[in-house]
Amino acid sequence: MIRVLLADDEAMIRAGVRAIVQSDPGIEVVAEAADGRQAVELVLSHRPDVVLLDIRMPRMDGLAACAEILRVAPGTRVVILTTFGEDAYISQALGDGASGFLLKAGDPRELIAGVHAVADGGAYLSPRVARQVIDRFGGGRAAKEAAAAARLAALTDRERDVLALVGAGLSNADIAARLFLVEGTVKSYVSAILSRLGLRNRVQAAVLAHEAGLVEDSAR
Repeated sequence: MIRVLLADDEAMIRAGVRAIVQSDPGIEVVAEAADGRQAVELVLSHRPDVVLLDIRMPRMDGLAACAEILRVAPGTRVVILTTFGEDAYISQALGDGASGFLLKAGDPRELIAGVHAVADGGAYLSPRVARQVIDRFGGGRAAKEAAAAARLAALTDRERDVLALVGAGLSNADIAARLFLVEGTVKSYVSAILSRLGLRNRVQAAVLAHEAGLVEDSAR
């Protein structure tokens, strides 16, 4: 059972998100917070596997709460709930170590898939969030794709396969099953990819995979 904490200052949003995630029998909402400070306190008392965290909240905003949660409970995974136009915040949260980014107005199936992905150790980016980040922070799409492809030239074909599936939100276990590898081997591949490309975490790797068009290619 995946234990989830919801943090949003709007009660109706929390109710909607709770209804969606609890429609999955493998997910349980263990606590709800109406501001960032309360979210940090509830993480310490409930130790959830995943926190679904709004960006704009009183007392402590979602970005500060994300950083604090990952400091005091490094085993907890944080998924940022965002809206269009908040891509600058997304960039900061990437650096802070958030494991996923989902649109509040997105497909409910993405919310459930994202919770499972990050709980299993993966990274999850809503495709529309990924495109926002790429378009805003990389200049033109063609130029960004070319630059990303050049960076990936240092990878082997198998490492590119692994990176594409990281970008798609798969965990190490799922990647191992897809590529007929041992999970430990996938973990070694991921570590090598992060090191070779100078990336801090799987979410940054996922963004790069989207930039290079690997995620679209892997879905064909």
